[in-house]
Amino acid sequence: MEPVELTADGLLLRAWQPEDVPAVLEACQDSLIQRWTNIPVPYRAEHAQVLIERLTPQGWQTGVSALFGVFDHQDGMLLGSHGLTRIDQATGVAELGTWVAPWARSRRVAERATRAVARWALDVLHLRLLVWRAEVGNHASRLVAERVGFAFDGPARDLIPHRDGHLSDGWRGTLRPGEIARTPPAWVAPGGTGTRRAKLFGGHQPRIVTGGPGDAPGPAGAPILRPLVAADVEPMVTACADPESIRWTNLRVPFTVADAQAVVRTFAPARWARGEGAVFAVAGPSGEYAGRIDLHLNPEDPLIGSIGFLVAPAARGRGYATAAVQAICTWGFETLGLARIEWRAHLGNAASRRVAQKAGFVEEGIQRGGCAQRGERRDAWVAALLAA
Repeated sequence: MEPVELTADGLLLRAWQPEDVPAVLEACQDSLIQRWTNIPVPYRAEHAQVLIERLTPQGWQTGVSALFGVFDHQDGMLLGSHGLTRIDQATGVAELGTWVAPWARSRRVAERATRAVARWALDVLHLRLLVWRAEVGNHASRLVAERVGFAFDGPARDLIPHRDGHLSDGWRGTLRPGEIARTPPAWVAPGGTGTRRAKLFGGHQPRIVTGGPGDAPGPAGAPILRPLVAADVEPMVTACADPESIRWTNLRVPFTVADAQAVVRTFAPARWARGEGAVFAVAGPSGEYAGRIDLHLNPEDPLIGSIGFLVAPAARGRGYATAAVQAICTWGFETLGLARIEWRAHLGNAASRRVAQKAGFVEEGIQRGGCAQRGERRDAWVAALLAA
């Protein structure tokens, strides 16, 4: 296969040349490129030389890959890398890979380059399927692919290999002929709800102040919502051993130190990385663990969320639960763009019901078998709060 040049939307895509080594070397010092790709670290000049002088020409000659440098069409500045990193001619399937130089970000370079490569691959090479893989947590990469029209599966276990040999969960997107989106779907267009969420979940989980407008400090003694930390393990175990906690939740019994560690180290970070919602510690004014509150996004309707909360026995009666619910719902509506947040509680859980009522939830009835508890179904009160 002979190397080709692609021009589209202000970009020039061409096979790498020896004179590109210094710019590639500079770009690949970037921490995000090193974090989300498998380039060698530390990245040295000889690595750029191998890419440009050996891997690129070999890939074109044998037809197993087609690697492009992405440049500004007018001034020739390097903007990034793109191409088909793996081509299976027998099946007509190829995988795309890209990175954007740090000085070229926020210009939708990857999106423009992906459309150009996808059109060439599907319309000229007549491939039948393009594949895009991204590590769970790399929301910027997934956003690019969604804007071009890739459809994604749920997270797949151990999909992404790393330079040190370990595997991470990943998202897999696919694109077929006729599916390239000329403009991004509204959900992931600039300013769209999906775009805002990608930027949010692609960063660090925030702290949320309760009881005050916006980011203003709340009243003295008001709790804060913060990410879970290792110091929360022991007080979490204590809170989850309380008879009322066991009675009204679906917690494992007994709830052990290992269970709490799994929540802190694995469950909560994974929920955030996948963009499925957030798990917060409800913390007292001094930062001490006083409970937990979760906001989960509905996978079938992304404008609906649901909450669950538990307050440690020693912190009950201080209004922490109501303040936490009000704060997380405000955050869900204003930051995540939710339209509806749902609350469920086992029939008879009057304390949780009072919290929901104080937070403004409107009861909608009793859902038969609406809650699971350690292998059994229980009836549940159901209420909702709307963004309006």
